[in-house]
Amino acid sequence: MDGETPLVAVVDDEGSVRRAVVRLLRSANYQAEAFASSSVFLDSLAKRIPDCLILDLQMPGMTGLELQVRLLQLGCRVPVIVITAYDEAETRARCLAMGAIRYFRKPVEGDELLDAIRSLVGR
Repeated sequence: MDGETPLVAVVDDEGSVRRAVVRLLRSANYQAEAFASSSVFLDSLAKRIPDCLILDLQMPGMTGLELQVRLLQLGCRVPVIVITAYDEAETRARCLAMGAIRYFRKPVEGDELLDAIRSLVGR
């Protein structure tokens, strides 16, 4: 990171969730970039790989789980935090098996989310 402020990417198709999480991240002095879809996020990787990724699962097009698979295929080992409204044991297990570090059910408490990010990228 070379002293740079950590960048946290938020991929969620719900605009209100993206805005709320970005506000929370910026209030904690993180750089934050929001993406409405997995494909737009993948396109952004050419510019910069984030230090952490907050990822929704249920999205049109490429789901969050499919994005995790794609990141593994690309060799992109960005730490992933999943937030979802659909907390199913099988899905949780699959996400964690594919490298998600944390898995939260929406709505997630801001302090819990920030603690998880801090444990991954510091600050």
